[in-house]
Amino acid sequence: MRPRYDRHGAKVYRDKRWPALRLAAKRRDGWCCVQCGSRYRLEVDHIKPVRDRPDLAFDLDNLQTLCGVDHGRKTRLEAGHPELSPERQAWRDLVADMRRNPSSNIGE
Repeated sequence: MRPRYDRHGAKVYRDKRWPALRLAAKRRDGWCCVQCGSRYRLEVDHIKPVRDRPDLAFDLDNLQTLCGVDHGRKTRLEAGHPELSPERQAWRDLVADMRRNPSSNIGE
């Protein structure tokens, strides 16, 4: 049997307030990632995780807009995983750049 991983924020994301709050965070942050400025695959992140601070789940000041790459990095670190090696990070950056700019692919 597979282990069960409950998402602490599941109730938050099903709440009727979440879509409006999510939209407000993206508007406030100018529809771009606050870490790198990307406008690709934007996600709204709780700065202080819901599992640690459920009282801040619906606080706009506790939200930030991140791209999928930066959100994944932040989540991995919060979960206790180590930083990626420089070689692995360079590979991920290359693949992400190729997805964002298909016309600049190598060999074309």
